[in-house]
Amino acid sequence: MEVPSQHSQHERAQELPLLTDSATVSSVDHLDENRTEEIVDRVFDLLDQHGRDEVRAQVERLAANDIDWDELESLLDEEDYGNLRTVVDTLRKRFERSFPGLLQLRFEFDDEFDFVPGQYATVRFEDTPRPYSIASSPNDDAIETAVRRVPGGRLTSKMFSDISEGDEVVLRGPNGEFVLQEPSTRDMAFLATGTGVAPLKSMIEFTFEEGRDEVGGERRDLWLFLGASWEDDLPYRERFRELDDERENFHFVPTCSREEYLTDWDGETSYVQQTLVKYLTEAARADLDGKMAGVADQDPKYDVDARVDPSDLEVYACGINVMVGTLVDTVRSLGVPDEYVEFEGFG
Repeated sequence: MEVPSQHSQHERAQELPLLTDSATVSSVDHLDENRTEEIVDRVFDLLDQHGRDEVRAQVERLAANDIDWDELESLLDEEDYGNLRTVVDTLRKRFERSFPGLLQLRFEFDDEFDFVPGQYATVRFEDTPRPYSIASSPNDDAIETAVRRVPGGRLTSKMFSDISEGDEVVLRGPNGEFVLQEPSTRDMAFLATGTGVAPLKSMIEFTFEEGRDEVGGERRDLWLFLGASWEDDLPYRERFRELDDERENFHFVPTCSREEYLTDWDGETSYVQQTLVKYLTEAARADLDGKMAGVADQDPKYDVDARVDPSDLEVYACGINVMVGTLVDTVRSLGVPDEYVEFEGFG
């Protein structure tokens, strides 16, 4: 079926002027959670489950409402506690992580700031600039970004300690060529970890707002495979769950590698590319070999009626360079043509 030609987002991006504007911070919100109490409770529960009452008693005597982690790990090292030691070490690292670790910032302007979904802007706060992908749709009345705390990071340290509603920042842009392709009848798969999902959120919301999820009378399935260590490290998770409930052709597939250590998480836990393979069509899975064939034999964790057909797919991948490289290699090996793969890496 021939798809009517439209003004491409690549052309639109090239035509937009680069602007330097004074913007006002309109909101600062935490996207992650302070889980220290939850972690303490979980550690004590694990000790109970493993019949380590004597270890729990010793730890509780050392700190009534807290945990002496060094003492606990020393006690666990005295015997072979197997996976319990690994789980405790993982929980300790999360316990010691600074909070908040993930911010959502919104900026408002006196004048209009034009961009296309997928682009980024450079935020200058207290004389320090850094590029951030724009997470909001161009149809929004503000610019939104997701900021991950970087230990020792020059700008993020300032942002997490100092930035607040009403502050003035300089925002320059837009920049970037990681944008949507012209609408086609192909389904769309968005792949990311962590804040790499920010430009994908902009693309997904714009696609639905502009009716680009239906072309030539055919509805397109949109998939979002988003990975993180912990559930609250999934930026905009509640927004994506809302879209999943609202739109029959949007499928949110989160995967968390460590959440099951802390909660009764029963969702996906594999890497993003491995999770994608579980949701391929039967024909596509049959063509796999090696490790991926073993992954394809595993049952998906989520009840989704649709399946991913690599031969009829358009892919957008974003995140740290190493991860994006792996994702792109995977989708190419599955048979997605190069001309339908858009990607951007950072870090």
